[in-house]
Amino acid sequence: MRELNEKCGVFGVFGEGLDVSRLAFYGLFSLQHRGQEGAGIAASDGSQIRFCRKRGLVAQAFAEEDIRALVGYCAIGHVRYSTSKGTDAFHNQPVKAYDDTLAFAHNGNLPSTVALEEFLSANGVSVEGKNDSELMAEAVGYYLKKGSTLREAVRQAFPLFTGAFSVVAMTRDSLVAVRDGCGIRPLVMGKINSNGTVFASETCALHAIGAEFVREVNPGEMVTVDKSGIQTEQIVPPDQKFDIFEFVYFARPDSTFLGRSVYEVRRNCGVQLAKEYHPDADIVVPVPETAIHVAVGYAQESGIPLELALLKNRYIHRTFIEPDSHTRDLGVKMKLVPLPEVLKGKRVVLIDDSIVRGTTSRRIIKTLFEAGASEVHFLISSPPILFPDFYGIDTPAQKDLIATDKSVEEIGRYLGATSLYYLSLSGLVGATRLPRTMFNLSCFTGGYSIDIRERIREVRIMEVMHERQGSLFAS
Repeated sequence: MRELNEKCGVFGVFGEGLDVSRLAFYGLFSLQHRGQEGAGIAASDGSQIRFCRKRGLVAQAFAEEDIRALVGYCAIGHVRYSTSKGTDAFHNQPVKAYDDTLAFAHNGNLPSTVALEEFLSANGVSVEGKNDSELMAEAVGYYLKKGSTLREAVRQAFPLFTGAFSVVAMTRDSLVAVRDGCGIRPLVMGKINSNGTVFASETCALHAIGAEFVREVNPGEMVTVDKSGIQTEQIVPPDQKFDIFEFVYFARPDSTFLGRSVYEVRRNCGVQLAKEYHPDADIVVPVPETAIHVAVGYAQESGIPLELALLKNRYIHRTFIEPDSHTRDLGVKMKLVPLPEVLKGKRVVLIDDSIVRGTTSRRIIKTLFEAGASEVHFLISSPPILFPDFYGIDTPAQKDLIATDKSVEEIGRYLGATSLYYLSLSGLVGATRLPRTMFNLSCFTGGYSIDIRERIREVRIMEVMHERQGSLFAS
């Protein structure tokens, strides 16, 4: 049950003798949580790049004949969540450029595309109707047309990429993986068999295809793979600012970043929540799925028993049919089913990972009371979200973030909770067992790791109160 979404996930594989399109399919299947509205695979046999890009979930988008037609020894793939350009398949990736001899897949977002647009327009390349990923691909294609290799073209275009990006791109005979200098969005590298190299947004995709994790692609690094081997180049000095929301919500719990298990970090968040706020309660109930691991830690630390009293309907996925106002209000009841026999008369600690607009949380709390809960103490495993994201998370405008215009007390009363508590920022960072300096915390602090340029006009500066202690409301 989410109001935040990742915009995409990427996958790449290179290796003679490998069934690369099938590996890409299973890699994307493992990254489905990062984008559920479109998917695409491009594969090359050394002479031609073949593309297949469709709308919908990975398992629905590709038929067996599609996979068989994508022959070759190099492939990249992409799963997509819609952006401001809409959900139509036209903007699905991998992007085609340079007369279909370049395939380009991007996870992240460029808050400003002015530099790209000015460069392309000055060199006679149309920018009309193109999103940030497509403009990036056109810039690389421009340098390819000038005779550069893929590696050279990416290096030359790199300064124009003013934002967050983890990219996999390929020509007919080479594959490149590259990250922005802050490494905000994830990108990992693995090996399969004796000669195969794999790149993916998360380590869970490596495990799914039997690949071995090698390392993360470093911030500001480019890795090139072709028949001559692997080459690495540090394009800009690394300044690690990993998006901490990967640990809070986006990544799968079986993935690992910066040497830390996502599952363990979420469990640590639950332990820290219990240390910061421990109301008198009978049971701990997580909002599935992400908060389950937080609730495990909270229950263990607090001694309050864990109950899975909210069941998620596993057969409900995203729909492309826009609901009317009546059916939209039924969304929580369709997706989350309470167990009255567990909840009746109980004082409940309800745990979730974040609050965005608050509408979903309000319905969940109402559902628990209707099922018989006597109290609902709502605990959040991250601080209040005060600022919009510009690096690849689909956040609403700042005015639509509930914490922007309401105090914690006002939020708690709006939600109808007995009490409301947000984990402190220091508690969240501490759960990672890593230095604060390694993270991008812009949604919580307004400190943007990469210059958002003219988009700063969209941000209202606010005082941040949750640095060292969490935010509490109790009725």
